[in-house]
Amino acid sequence: MVQNVIEQSERALHDFKSRMRGRIITRGDEGYENARKVWNGAVDNHPAAIIFCENVEDVQAAVRTARILNLPLSVRSCGHDAARRSVRSDAVVIDLSLMDRVWIDDHVATVAGGAPAAKVIAAATANKLLAVTGWNGVPGMTGAATVGGYGPLIASHGLALDSLIGAELVLADGQRVVADQDDNPDLLWALKGGGGNLGVVTSMKIRLHPARRILGGMILFRWGEAEKVLGRYAKAIRSASNNLSVVIGIMSLPDGSPTLFLAPAWTGEISDGEIAMEVLKRCGEPVHVQIASMSYQELIQGFDARVANDRHYALETRSMPVLSPASISTLIAGGASRTSPFSMIILQHFRGVPTQVPPDSTAFGLRREHVLVEIIACWDPTVGGDGSVHQRWARDLCQSLEPVSLAGGYPNLLGPHAKDQIAQAYGSNIMRLQAVKRRFDPDGVFSATPIPV
Repeated sequence: MVQNVIEQSERALHDFKSRMRGRIITRGDEGYENARKVWNGAVDNHPAAIIFCENVEDVQAAVRTARILNLPLSVRSCGHDAARRSVRSDAVVIDLSLMDRVWIDDHVATVAGGAPAAKVIAAATANKLLAVTGWNGVPGMTGAATVGGYGPLIASHGLALDSLIGAELVLADGQRVVADQDDNPDLLWALKGGGGNLGVVTSMKIRLHPARRILGGMILFRWGEAEKVLGRYAKAIRSASNNLSVVIGIMSLPDGSPTLFLAPAWTGEISDGEIAMEVLKRCGEPVHVQIASMSYQELIQGFDARVANDRHYALETRSMPVLSPASISTLIAGGASRTSPFSMIILQHFRGVPTQVPPDSTAFGLRREHVLVEIIACWDPTVGGDGSVHQRWARDLCQSLEPVSLAGGYPNLLGPHAKDQIAQAYGSNIMRLQAVKRRFDPDGVFSATPIPV
């Protein structure tokens, strides 16, 4: 019975190909194996069809066809999703990678749904402007700008979603709608944190900011100093300017041994930034310092160079209220017990401007100061094993951080398995978000990070 349903769906999808402008790849087609792959090599899902949409009409047709065939939907922008949501098994995958145009008018970027953050940054830079993004340019811009977007400009300019001023979506019934301050303002509110749970974002409008030189780079410390450095950083950042954002990481040196890094980004006057860099360096005795004045694009490209493809990933996340002695001890223990030299722990400090935004002004509900923890299990699949030992390391560390963490977590990093965290991720905004979800997607067609209803 199930096999008959699958065969009928595949026949219908083949018939649908003749009416699509974009390309459709189904099981058995040449290129299917490559088309179903995403950045995370651990994802081994087999969708019923992958539709490479070229315009909004293609997206509308894809959504309506999936609904008629009663097939689940998933949406892929750039495929940089470790949580396995963008390509679902037995689903219709709406691939937006061909819709990647970016154009700028009067300090506003209109960004098509498949544009990577790097393309937005490049367009803004060419116009002597800044786009608020995450720390690298590989992921799709729509993901960061609709779920959160912790990045180098967070303390001075807020989250990426704080610069989102409008969007165009295709809803679950195939209808094309606009969400901005004048049209469907509740939908825009929900998009700013609710992400891909409401429809297919085919384009969005992002407010850009005047360009500035960034003072940034990398400061590396010996592993034996990690606890001391983190403790001193926690004290120093309390009085730091909002011009300073720092991402902290536990990673491996080329020989596989652990190390701690601080990667700062300063957006104010360079002379003041040099003083801030000295404060960070004095958190320990650096073994390597590479700090320079650069464009925002150059800063992001430096992080892009560290993104590795063809590895397998599993992510867990927590949000801690502070970097306390107890949490530092747990993080150090987690770093020392990593099961793969490729695994990392990344800390991002949510402070400054985004904490001044009223919690109910966007669906993103955690507006108090906090430290986002990304636990990234990463391994080489050719070495052997199914990755379970590395996944267990990430889960165990996530569980050990629970007593020192806030409820919920960052929805952009929460997979479907993290139901308890998802249920609490939106805080007091959850009831309003659920109401918008019921209005615009009553059948629950879109479930990137399932909103509990």
